[in-house]
Amino acid sequence: MSSKSKAAGRRPAFAAAAVIAALAVTATACGPGEDDAKPGASATAEAGKQDLTLPENLPTSLEGLKKWKEGEWDNWNPEGWLGEAKDFVNPIIEDLWDPDRMEEAQEPDREIDESDLEEDDGGGGTGEDEGVTDPTPAKVDATPVQQPYTRTAAAHGKVFMDTPRGQMVCSATVVQDPENPGASNLVATAGHCVHGGKGKGWFRNVVFVPGYNPKGLASAQLETAPESEVLPHGVWWADKAATTDHWREAGEERGGKGAQQDFAMLKVRPENGGGTSLEQTVGAAVKVNFATPAVGSMNDLTARGYPAAEPFDGSRMYSCTDSPSRLTIDAGQPTMYRIGCTMTGGSSGGGWLARGTGGDDELLSVTSIGPVTSDWLAGPRLGAEAKAVFDTVRK
Repeated sequence: MSSKSKAAGRRPAFAAAAVIAALAVTATACGPGEDDAKPGASATAEAGKQDLTLPENLPTSLEGLKKWKEGEWDNWNPEGWLGEAKDFVNPIIEDLWDPDRMEEAQEPDREIDESDLEEDDGGGGTGEDEGVTDPTPAKVDATPVQQPYTRTAAAHGKVFMDTPRGQMVCSATVVQDPENPGASNLVATAGHCVHGGKGKGWFRNVVFVPGYNPKGLASAQLETAPESEVLPHGVWWADKAATTDHWREAGEERGGKGAQQDFAMLKVRPENGGGTSLEQTVGAAVKVNFATPAVGSMNDLTARGYPAAEPFDGSRMYSCTDSPSRLTIDAGQPTMYRIGCTMTGGSSGGGWLARGTGGDDELLSVTSIGPVTSDWLAGPRLGAEAKAVFDTVRK
């Protein structure tokens, strides 16, 4: 089903000004080289910042703005009107992401060939886990998350985005904001769910849908189900986004390049407006643990997400629980966590949880890659680089 947008008002000049104003709120104004930027993070600017500027090559005609507003993205090179999407520009487009358009979204391709991985039983880095690759974990079958998700997995949901390859889908988790306790608007996902990686740019029309399809309706049932049963908490648009410099500079669609820091943060706002935060709306948020605990100190990690590649279809949430092991792809980058799991593409960006010292779940990683055999998953350890990304969006 094709997307739809609100009809233009009777005063086109005013409509154009409104679109420009929306751009100004979300355009990038600072980067890693500025005084208040954190190392390892690339982010959007804070709304209202004095040096805020619009992206280069922004269309100035009403026709160009209309095409941009309706989600057109035909160009992915410096000659295009937004170049390589160096700025994260994501104004709300009402009714763009309806359930039909969400059903058409495809999963990112993040499979790797295990023949490229070398097993090593000795540490090659400076820490207990660094530079080590453990034997491949045993396969763990993904199990359906108990329904309704709005009660049993309230902090989890889906991310949808427009990319040069079309509509794509990932998974994500609502996380706590220490500066706004109980009222967070922060979402953790994978870097490849918001940015194309090396030589590419930011994706567009990025939204978060908490508790997608909470009753676990089959794909065929979703076609006729009321929208409230598919999108129980509505659609939340990313107002800010940040990922690591390493993902932007080294990340690739296939294989493991960039995976060791494949992490991103979103700050979201509701499509329909209102003053209630995301955390208050869904009733949950998970604390992020940036301490990178050693695998030997953890009993289990639980990964959740919406796998969409066969044999799954993206309609339901699944989870895998396993004792973590270690995976090193690039000795110059942090070693990753790895668990046995049969979840496939679409689960990318989904949160990895472990029980914290206080007894509550904490986020330690997000799904980044898996093999073509779909019997394990790996995710980045959330250390200093991830904390810089988190702080950039949070502030």
